Amino acid sequence: MSRDETLSEKSTAVGLAPYEDARALVRLIQCTQCSRPLRQPVTLPCGNAVCRACLPDFHERANISYPDVPARRRGVMCPFPDCGREHPASDCGVDVILSKALDSIAGIMAEHTMSASMITTIMEEIRLDDTEALDADSEKPKINKRPWSRLVATYDIAAKGQLPYECDINYIHSTSTSDTGRAMDAAVLQEILDSMHREVDCQICYNVLLDPVTTFCGHTLCRKCMARAVDHSLHCPMCRRSLAIPPVLSRHPSNCTLINLLNAMYPETMTSRAEAVATEETGGEGELNTPLFVCTLGFPHQPTLLRVFEPRYRLMIRRCLESNREFGMLMYNRYGEPQGDLGPVHFYHYGTMLYVTNAQPFPDGTSLVETQGAYRFRVKAHDVLDGYSIGSVERVEDVSLAEEERLEAEETALPPAEEGDVAGHIDRMSTQELLELGQDFVRRMQGRSAIWLRQRVLDIYGQPPDDAALFPYWFASVLPISDEEKYKLLPTRTVRERLKITASWIRRIESQRW
Repeated sequence: MSRDETLSEKSTAVGLAPYEDARALVRLIQCTQCSRPLRQPVTLPCGNAVCRACLPDFHERANISYPDVPARRRGVMCPFPDCGREHPASDCGVDVILSKALDSIAGIMAEHTMSASMITTIMEEIRLDDTEALDADSEKPKINKRPWSRLVATYDIAAKGQLPYECDINYIHSTSTSDTGRAMDAAVLQEILDSMHREVDCQICYNVLLDPVTTFCGHTLCRKCMARAVDHSLHCPMCRRSLAIPPVLSRHPSNCTLINLLNAMYPETMTSRAEAVATEETGGEGELNTPLFVCTLGFPHQPTLLRVFEPRYRLMIRRCLESNREFGMLMYNRYGEPQGDLGPVHFYHYGTMLYVTNAQPFPDGTSLVETQGAYRFRVKAHDVLDGYSIGSVERVEDVSLAEEERLEAEETALPPAEEGDVAGHIDRMSTQELLELGQDFVRRMQGRSAIWLRQRVLDIYGQPPDDAALFPYWFASVLPISDEEKYKLLPTRTVRERLKITASWIRRIESQRW
């Protein structure tokens, strides 16, 4: 049996019986590296867990300039063959909830191994690969004998390092009846369930964790609860550490160990939780429920000031203020360019979700609306409601920070570009160098008193940010170039790609080839 075969599907809760499935239950909490129950478990960015002591040695990572964090300059190769990627040291924190759950299990098992029992369990080790030859010193299968019920006995030999993760067990009946053994194992499991239940509740919704996601600082929440929390602030809701994860979390792996443990121990609870959440969200996904303002460009984290005078958009803004205060801003497609599956619609299908911070109505019915860019999206389908566009949208996410770092290391390691190859030179610059190129250009333009950097502009958009993730949006908001050029930022998926676009603008301006 491979490790993958022991993992349940996230959406399927299959319970395990404490007597018949004692070996499978213990395997759920065994480390794949040392075969002992997980100790100080680290849930890696790929979702797999390993003992902290079983992590391979850390090494220095090359060509990483963004983000400029010391802990990300050291990495470790993932010990799981199905991943095999390099994980930054900063992303390998001890899993708080899993640690507490396993400590709870260990405490209960310790109590039972110290008490007398009328049951003796005899266990014969079985190799799962029948074609593998036995070692010279192991001509006969290993036999373990313990004076406890199956579940406690199996845990004990695993805790002592006498049960390899990949091996199964043949239980040999001895001094007990199966009914007595079942009753004792059921009692042990119930103790574990009662004790562990306190540790596996989400600290936001206060229900048992559903599709748990673990942050790099080791805290775990339901996937949807985590998404709602980081949508407002990219900080861990438990310890306030800055989180380098995309708000929607669609590509962020689940905590595999917790999912399998919860599905095995609380099958009915997990099934009912999943059904309840699905019922709550029926009708939410895919509906044409997002108002769309086809007008101009907006960018995340940047202000957009609008004077609304058309009756249809005045109605749209009033409805937004009565609900979540959000609407999508799209640029008008004046050349009728095809927009993916939508075809040649009247708008560009990538846009920015704006949040209304203030709306000032005037006696003539018009309004001055102040908004702040929230996130980028893509329109999947659209229609018209009372004269204005509505749509079904999906959020546009950046790749993971690990992938961002991989791309930088790969591109900066390329051979030098040929003389005159501006694009090739930009491709080979580090992310930090690309940011500094933009900041230096802004400083030079300020020294020349450029009109687009006058104080009234800076009063609206602020000073140029030091954050590489924010600089391209700020730069596009103030730079006087065509909206079609600025639009290129919206479909991008990496900070580096956006900085390369802004660098190309700068080089074209400097060479006067715009």
